[in-house]
Amino acid sequence: MDAELQADRAALADTVRRFAQTEIAPNVQAWDEAGEFPRALYARAAELGLLGLGYPEALGGTPASYALKLPAWIALARHGQSGGVLASLFSHNIGLPPVVLHASDAVRHEVVPAVLRGEKIAALAITEPGGGSDVAAVRTTAKRDGDHYVLNGEKTFITSGMRADWITVAVRTGEGRGAGGLSMLLVPGDAPGLSRTRLAKMGWLCSDTATLHFDNVRVPARYLLGEEGAGFRMVMGNFNGERVGLAAGALGFAQACLDEALAWSRERKTFGAALIEHQAVRHKLVDMQMRIASTEAWLEAVSAEGDAHEAAGRINAPEWVAQVCLLKNHATQTMQFCADQAVQVLGGMGFMRGTVSERVYREVKVMMIGGGAEEIMKELAARQLGWV
Repeated sequence: MDAELQADRAALADTVRRFAQTEIAPNVQAWDEAGEFPRALYARAAELGLLGLGYPEALGGTPASYALKLPAWIALARHGQSGGVLASLFSHNIGLPPVVLHASDAVRHEVVPAVLRGEKIAALAITEPGGGSDVAAVRTTAKRDGDHYVLNGEKTFITSGMRADWITVAVRTGEGRGAGGLSMLLVPGDAPGLSRTRLAKMGWLCSDTATLHFDNVRVPARYLLGEEGAGFRMVMGNFNGERVGLAAGALGFAQACLDEALAWSRERKTFGAALIEHQAVRHKLVDMQMRIASTEAWLEAVSAEGDAHEAAGRINAPEWVAQVCLLKNHATQTMQFCADQAVQVLGGMGFMRGTVSERVYREVKVMMIGGGAEEIMKELAARQLGWV
């Protein structure tokens, strides 16, 4: 890694750390209790260039490699200490890429710049009540009617589902079942016939998550992304970036748990000595650091490989996709281990709302399921490696 990139990474990480420590972490508990965070936070993140990181300059973004984005993602998790904030604040990172890659130029300029300025919120809607990871089983239909598509169906577990102004929706435009008839359609959040139901969750309490109901929703045909029937490939390609981001976030949250556990073990005294003076506690902290270090090294390696593949035009190289799947599992398992150990070190305090470790403990499972459950990741990795 050259000196210029290292300097850029350090500067960006420092900017993100200060933003997270001053504008996110002190407010997270109150936002969790309220069930949402202020929309003004989008504009503040946009002012710092965080929402536009990785997007074309022509659309108001700042092009960035995985190598540059990694420190920002990790720092936001480690110092912001809330998966709920990050999930909704950056839901455009899964909702917008299909628009950037496959929409018409007019639609890209209509939609993307306002989202990157923090004025509009974008979301992705794939999962349905009758099926989770089985994308090919999507049942929501979009029937062509002149210059419009008419949508009917439901989507669930949609991050930013209650507030999204633009929703990238997987729909079935072809007959029958399977991957071949899937398409991607951009739906305005104020479209008549679209209704939303808020969902109550174990964690990510300040992230609005919803079930979306489409009842004869008419969407202009110009909002079709790419061609009819090309949606399955778009969804699969979109998962790679999401999974790398989830791995980076998991690493940051694991670090946040270690930060809190280490500080607590130095301050808390039992049997006349600080906790850290007890071998059993020190060993827990070392075990956490061991898993964090391995995750960090693997994340850097996979990101560098991803940048190389992107430069070569091989963004879906099978060997890289396999590594992304394995990394996603490893990183979230690291997060799970560190959250569990941190709660144990904190003892009774770790069971109390308001501690970082308690919050992260509740958020672990959504990280292990979202973006592809562990079992799906293992199966996909095996297939990409050519084992079956």
